[in-house]
Amino acid sequence: MTSNMSPTELTPRQIVAELDKYIIGQEDAKRSVAIALRNRWRRQQVPEELREEILPKNITMIGPTGVGKTEIARRMARLTGAPFIKVEASKFTEVGYVGRDVDSIIRDLTEVGINMARKIQQETVKDKAREHAEERLLDVLVPPVPDSGAVSEPGQGLEQGRQQEGSATREKFRAMLRQGKLDSRSVEMDLAEKSGGPMVEFFPMSGMDNMDINLKDMLSSMMPKRHKKRRLTVPEALEILQQEEAEKLIDMDEVSRLALRCVEQNGIVFLDEIDKVAGRSQGHGPDVSREGVQRDLLPLVEGSTVITKYGPVRTDHILFIAAGAFHVSKPSDLIPELQGRFPIRVELKPLTREDFVRILTEPDNALIKQYQELMKTEGVNLDFTTEAIGELADIAYQVNSSHENIGARRLHTILEKTLEEVSYEAPSLDGQTIEVTPEYIRRQLGAILEDRDLTRYVL
Repeated sequence: MTSNMSPTELTPRQIVAELDKYIIGQEDAKRSVAIALRNRWRRQQVPEELREEILPKNITMIGPTGVGKTEIARRMARLTGAPFIKVEASKFTEVGYVGRDVDSIIRDLTEVGINMARKIQQETVKDKAREHAEERLLDVLVPPVPDSGAVSEPGQGLEQGRQQEGSATREKFRAMLRQGKLDSRSVEMDLAEKSGGPMVEFFPMSGMDNMDINLKDMLSSMMPKRHKKRRLTVPEALEILQQEEAEKLIDMDEVSRLALRCVEQNGIVFLDEIDKVAGRSQGHGPDVSREGVQRDLLPLVEGSTVITKYGPVRTDHILFIAAGAFHVSKPSDLIPELQGRFPIRVELKPLTREDFVRILTEPDNALIKQYQELMKTEGVNLDFTTEAIGELADIAYQVNSSHENIGARRLHTILEKTLEEVSYEAPSLDGQTIEVTPEYIRRQLGAILEDRDLTRYVL
């Protein structure tokens, strides 16, 4: 798959620099994932006989919610263009119990890889698909002159003239189409419906998650394709036709081959809430299957082959990142075999007041920047004073300290309540500048902050 930077440019220092654009603090965690990424590139450079022996160093991230665990993994995957999936370990269950089969993690990751590979293939055939789509649309706008077959000599010249006139008209419409002069015109198209036949839902038994997908695929291929006439604008019709033509031009065998290789060599699985299955089984009580989930996860992390509808996927070189708060349990409560497969442990620190100030202002996607841009769409300028930003950080830190610590997510709630009135009245405030000061914030949140119980439920 492609990424914004070539593998040789992705040095650990540069990876951390890219992560710094979106994530404040947590230097240890950033360094760990940067080294893990660089090791993937290093592995590709070693002799082939040793390459298969070098396994990824899986990571366990330990820290409270809202401190950046998921964001670090997600940004890392986006940076390298790697197939990425986030799953909650608590959704899975031991084989034989009601719940999802752990093999579905790899099947879902494969679907992500297939979609990524398909988009890349669509990009390569984009120009040809556009040409074919234009021809189909011109067939509707300028119906071709029918071939009348054999004609007598006197009428042959007339027939050729008609064809030449039709060809000239078609080229004239082609030029108008490319110049956008037909964008306001609507056309009636006979388009294939995406789902032919009635919808049938399957509820597979435990350990048979893939069966419903295969049955649906089999039934959909047997059902005749249904077509429906739709009236669309010319740009809409051209877009739909280009998608249809691209699907025809794509070699799905090549897509599957590329996707399976990319998943096996570059795939990343983020196992969240791993602490929820970390309790050791005592042979009784409702948590008896926790250790079973760990033992089912173990083959995936150690390296096994999972059968998907696109072919077998080996998990030996997929990078697994486990994360959890570990408030009640601790990493040593995981079974020893699973602990050994996550050799790198990183503890993420709780966010401080200074961290909140930086989160509000520094990242490329900083929350204050987001709200300012949202309000600009209504013609309203939001001006946050330095003291106001400090006030927001103080409130977030104090509420996290006195109630449940949900990290940076607290800022979303506080900002939303602070700007609720402006967001509601924005359409009637066109051209105005709203200055957000500490006094303004206290005026908006005063009643909530004074009532401890209300703070707990609202903020």
